[in-house]
Amino acid sequence: MKYRTLAGTELKVSEVGFGVWSVATKWWGVTDVEVGKRLLRSAYDEYGINFFDTADVYGNGLGETILADSLKDVRDKIVIATKFGYDIYNLPGERKGHSELPQNWSKEHIRYACEQSLKRLGTDYIDFYQLHNPRMEAIENDEIHEVLERLKEEGKIRYYGAAMGPDLGWRDESIAALKRPGYKAIQIINNIVEQDPARELFPIAEAENRSLIVRVPHASGLLDGSYDPDKHFDKSDHRSHRPIEWMQAGVEVVREMKAKGLLDGTGRTIGQLAIQFSLYRPSVVTVLPNFTNEENLREFALASEVAPLTKEEFDTLESLWVNGYNERLKQPLADSKTKPTPVLHQTK
Repeated sequence: MKYRTLAGTELKVSEVGFGVWSVATKWWGVTDVEVGKRLLRSAYDEYGINFFDTADVYGNGLGETILADSLKDVRDKIVIATKFGYDIYNLPGERKGHSELPQNWSKEHIRYACEQSLKRLGTDYIDFYQLHNPRMEAIENDEIHEVLERLKEEGKIRYYGAAMGPDLGWRDESIAALKRPGYKAIQIINNIVEQDPARELFPIAEAENRSLIVRVPHASGLLDGSYDPDKHFDKSDHRSHRPIEWMQAGVEVVREMKAKGLLDGTGRTIGQLAIQFSLYRPSVVTVLPNFTNEENLREFALASEVAPLTKEEFDTLESLWVNGYNERLKQPLADSKTKPTPVLHQTK
């Protein structure tokens, strides 16, 4: 495993991190908590993964308690990132499917949420605390900035940033967060079949000395070999909510990649190629694949050790996007103001 430094901090994080949502919710196929614990422990012991990204909303706290149960004895050797903003403590009723929960950005809620996360994580500090899917109003809210700075002074958090969503991360909100003092990194979606608006964010992150954390590198399974175009997903599976046109366009993209020989003689699997695509950018410090079993844990973790993309390979993948296949996704991806009401698989 290789490691990169979160810009403006001393935090060294594994190039491949662990998004705890895959073992703390039932939308990815892992329904046994003990399986999730084994995957978390194996990620650290066997593959050197030290960056674990979770949130209070994952499993209504399970995403934090499962991390504590699995890795509490190595707390000082791992980097814990968690999120806040969704009010899981005062739900108006039973949640419906993947619908987004209400948010609460008051300073009282932020302090309360932080204290509860610290308890569930079994620690007295959070390495990286993230606003969870903030709108522009939250990014520009001075009160949020002030309470986060106070939490830093009190030693309860070390650094903070934002996890952007839905879909690819909102362009304007992401740019504002990258330019706002105090934010060390933002988390975005970036992959070979979803390159916008992230392509606009990379040069800004470099200019501002900020880092990017990438999630969904495999585009809902299109780029890890698990997607079967003839398979029908259960309603609980996040992919059942994706437009069929989007999934079909992704299959075409994979065919084009293979036709251009991007896997030939490289020693990389398609899943590893997808991770290396995001790691090609120097502002990206870690990539968060979806781990659901020991086989893909091994494959994706070892992506850090395979040959990085050459400039020619990267340019080929980028040119495929620029020259047209993004149009075939038939989905307005770049403008946050035209987004429909998000579903949670988009709002991790």
